[in-house]
Amino acid sequence: MLRSSAPYILALLASTAASAQETPAPTPTPALTPAQKNAVVNAELPEDQAAFKSHVMFLASDQLRGRDAGSPEYDIAAQYVASQFYAQGLRPAGDDGSYLQKVPLISYKPADKGSMAIARKGAAPVALVFGEDYVPAGNPSRTEYSVTAPVVFVGYGIAGLGRDDYKGVDVKGKIVAFFGGAPSSFPSEERAHFSSPATKAGIAMEKGAVGYITLESPRAGRGNYPFATIAANYDRPRVTWGRADGTGHIPTPTAPGLGMLSQAGAAKLFQGAKTAWADVAKRAQEDGAVFKPVQLPGTLTVGLKTANTPITSYNVAGILPGSDPELGQEVVVLSAHLDHVGVGKANAQGDTIYNGAMDNAVGIASLIEEAKRFKASGKKPRRSILFLAVTAEEKGLVGADYFAHNPTVPKANMVADVNLDMPIITYKFEDVTPFGAAHSTLGEIVQKAAAEIGVGVGGDPRPDEAFFVRSDHYRFVQQGIPSVFLWPGEKGPGKAATDAFLANNYHQPSDEVAQTAPIDWESGVRFVDVNYRIARAIADADQRPMWKKGDFFGTTFGGPMEK
Repeated sequence: MLRSSAPYILALLASTAASAQETPAPTPTPALTPAQKNAVVNAELPEDQAAFKSHVMFLASDQLRGRDAGSPEYDIAAQYVASQFYAQGLRPAGDDGSYLQKVPLISYKPADKGSMAIARKGAAPVALVFGEDYVPAGNPSRTEYSVTAPVVFVGYGIAGLGRDDYKGVDVKGKIVAFFGGAPSSFPSEERAHFSSPATKAGIAMEKGAVGYITLESPRAGRGNYPFATIAANYDRPRVTWGRADGTGHIPTPTAPGLGMLSQAGAAKLFQGAKTAWADVAKRAQEDGAVFKPVQLPGTLTVGLKTANTPITSYNVAGILPGSDPELGQEVVVLSAHLDHVGVGKANAQGDTIYNGAMDNAVGIASLIEEAKRFKASGKKPRRSILFLAVTAEEKGLVGADYFAHNPTVPKANMVADVNLDMPIITYKFEDVTPFGAAHSTLGEIVQKAAAEIGVGVGGDPRPDEAFFVRSDHYRFVQQGIPSVFLWPGEKGPGKAATDAFLANNYHQPSDEVAQTAPIDWESGVRFVDVNYRIARAIADADQRPMWKKGDFFGTTFGGPMEK
């Protein structure tokens, strides 16, 4: 489960395994070897629970070393999932008649400290100081890149939901500078959308900008990381997918990210401007402050060099063909990420393997067991169902993004995505949380499925986390495909259990079969049940899912909408 949308923090997550030393995990205690630790079997489990647990035991074993995307152990996990898809009668839906879709990942980072310099009329250029004034960005699409252009400050760089930080200014052929984040007055999921650097970059590109600079915010809070922290980690690798020509994909190639300026660097950039940086910094302390665009004096020259390293990984895809002659051409996608973060810093017990049992071996186990239920039902769905295990979610939803841009089924035929990511099953859940369901008619389907298993449907209990935009299903949303991401809910014991997992096990070596709080395998089977009912209802309905009339995401990304 990806937990941060800030680009530099993503870099830290993406590079956890790459930057760690590849040393064998130590024996946790003298009485229990790593093999024994993950081979504990409760012989009393019913068959369905035992089957569910068996998948998690294998995928989260120490021998798979945290399933880091591109590692040999991840490849073993991919072959395991492919074999399970075969066993459930799914047809290969990868490349060349196989279950695997090759995903050409590219790990990239700044190759050096880059350069930034300000030139003003009648004065010698002023070079900004690396690590004090600026840090460079990487640009995997062009490993050597330079640009010279005027700079325009555009507040938060947002245009939408009644706000236009570009009002009254022409940024064509210019660099834009903006703060990260978005006003808290925006609805949580829309706020997360506009806080994303990719969204801000997209707006800048649409306005004709040739690049963007992020400014360190004087306002403390979520997503506003100290410049010193970012500077210390500026060259940690990030990951994208590669194009056919070997270059790395970025969504805004004509308006790339150029780097970040500290408050000291921003003060130099604003020197001589009609609006002083001190005034901007003071106003930025206010939540959702509105700024007038400022044309800054002179030009900024940026030089970047980027080091690209190719990595091969795989999505795993199997399809259950639909029975209806017409609706069978349409495809319901069930997705879950197979990767975790690999090997990293040792915990207090000396364990270095981030097994990823809940995140996301449980999600993959759910995916496999759903396929088994379709097979056992003896009734083919009317629409086809694509079971998709994706790579590199932990590196920025990269495998899902690659599939969304390079699907192995016609993009126009995909009608919905139901995503399975880190369902926390350490308790008897009494409701479910369907992130994003309210944006489309999927909401009614989830309500009905939940009622059928005797649980309720809760609202988003953690709106500030904005989970809807931070897992693989969002890559389908960005293609105009209604999507939902389901979690066991937080009613009754759910909140305490979720809090405990996020505090003690999330992205830790302790996320293994022997959790701090034991995994409730019966709840895993119930989670499979409700997701199966959702998938079955979507597949068999007369009408494909549609965005709610006027919904923000449907309007922004397109796709079918209620009239």
